[in-house]
Amino acid sequence: MRFRADSLGLAGSVTTIFRDLLHERLGLAYGPQDFGQVADRLAPLVVERGFGSFMDYYYLLKYDNAPEEWARVMDALSVQETYFWREIDQLRAVVDVLVPALVRAAEPRPVRIWSVPCATGEEPLSVAMLLDQAGWFDRAAFEIAASDASPAAIARARAGRYRERSFRNLPPGLRERYFTREGAEWIVAPGLHERVTFDVVNLMDTEAVARHASVPVILCRNVFIYFSDQSILRAVDGFARTMHRPGYLCLGTSESLLRLTTPFQLREIGGAFMYVLGDEAQRGHHAVATRARERT
Repeated sequence: MRFRADSLGLAGSVTTIFRDLLHERLGLAYGPQDFGQVADRLAPLVVERGFGSFMDYYYLLKYDNAPEEWARVMDALSVQETYFWREIDQLRAVVDVLVPALVRAAEPRPVRIWSVPCATGEEPLSVAMLLDQAGWFDRAAFEIAASDASPAAIARARAGRYRERSFRNLPPGLRERYFTREGAEWIVAPGLHERVTFDVVNLMDTEAVARHASVPVILCRNVFIYFSDQSILRAVDGFARTMHRPGYLCLGTSESLLRLTTPFQLREIGGAFMYVLGDEAQRGHHAVATRARERT
């Protein structure tokens, strides 16, 4: 049964405080014209809780210790639009240009990469495929972490089962190599899947971000389009507090930090744009660029 938000007392004042709460806890920024559709997604949660209005649900989320309910909210609002090999030029630049320098700097420790939000896992698995194709898993240690604020998305990522839509940009030969067909789904090869660890992280949770952000490379692509400037700054500040120097932050092609004041500097590396962090940013960029030229 489909529930409509307008039957649950969604007046103007309730809309405003609910939007503000979602923005505060999840970073998501909704305009007045967008919130009707958002509220329709949340209406079933209100009814399932036995509440007669959005105001009752607001009080639960605002004042009760209800992390499981916030997880359901995130599942309802999450946009899981992703696929293998998405914006692949940037991922190639990470593997072909950054990784050689990072391996040299990290040895004997593993090179760590964090994909957040990872949705259902296509992005970190694309990175793992690129590393495997380049033979890096035989030469160095890597830790690929992948996180999303939606528990349902992470559950799907851990299951490693994908339908045709996820493969619309992946070369057919790579699908045949790394996946096995089972009915309407393709199951990722265990040897590749185990290269990635998955967990739930909300980018507005500074403690959770701090546990993961002490890495040289963060892939944070195609989430800031849903954030306000305030939320973006909050997330980026969380990265900057613990990232290695130099650190490399990859955003989506439609995203930018240039209008904001952050410690990251935009650089072109390997034909792709990334944001570089730290006093060593320029030196680090020159180092990876030099190694790239030496390889060609």
